[in-house]
Amino acid sequence: MGSPTFPTWMADTQGRVEAALAHHLPGADSIPARLHEAMRYATLGGGKRVRPLLVFAAGELTDAQPETLATVACAVEMIHAYSLAHDDLPCMDNDILRRGRPTCHIEFDESTALLVGDSLQTLAFELLAGQKLADPARQLEMIALLAHASGSRGMAGGQAIDLAAVGTPLSQPELELMHALKTGALIRAAVLLGALAGTPLNAEERSNLDRFAKRAGLLFQVVDDILDCTASTATLGKTAGKDQAAEKPTYISLLGLEAARTYADELRNDALATLSIFGERATRLTQLADFICHRQF
Repeated sequence: MGSPTFPTWMADTQGRVEAALAHHLPGADSIPARLHEAMRYATLGGGKRVRPLLVFAAGELTDAQPETLATVACAVEMIHAYSLAHDDLPCMDNDILRRGRPTCHIEFDESTALLVGDSLQTLAFELLAGQKLADPARQLEMIALLAHASGSRGMAGGQAIDLAAVGTPLSQPELELMHALKTGALIRAAVLLGALAGTPLNAEERSNLDRFAKRAGLLFQVVDDILDCTASTATLGKTAGKDQAAEKPTYISLLGLEAARTYADELRNDALATLSIFGERATRLTQLADFICHRQF
């Protein structure tokens, strides 16, 4: 039997991650029940799980164990879910729809949504630190990598730049720096963490994988901006066009729609070129780059 098709592999991996998340999250009936119910609401039952998919795909490069990758993927996805719960708050992006459902603060309340983010963030690091995932030095590197990607020099810092840039035009280098932090840092972390969970790569392989991860993170954001401009709210599962309405800088406002599409193709090609060193081991990463580029939601 050959390898599963990409759609089959993606569905199987998404299902594995969903089950692992449900296992690691506190039960909705455990005290404090309302907070735990809200944590599960914000994390389970939706989303493309692109970051966990990248964890598993990168893990194929280094023969990482699926059980280890599931734990790592859960930690990354909990950081992502925390960021969404906070980003949707009235003091941030003020959105009412996420993954086709009311956002966490609408379904529950603002203070609960704030605590959901806090709790998911700390639970992510509890997962990474609480069991043996690699040798001690590499496991410490994994924890430090996710922490860096999540903080002021990563995702949180990118969000701060984004909020400060409302109504202010940014140059392309400024826009790319913002998204390298806000979106790209966690995507890069997902790829590198997946690889770190297995046999170490050599310096050239690590450098190429890092470049792939950075290109993939930027590609994801460019396509996100395109979809925000062209897709419907029903298709996206979140409020379409809100960045334009809020006068946030996007690749569409900077480059125009067609030039943004061309740039997305260039990023995809650059990302794929970096994977040639890995041969067939990078099949899933190649497929994911295509999925990110051509996705419709």
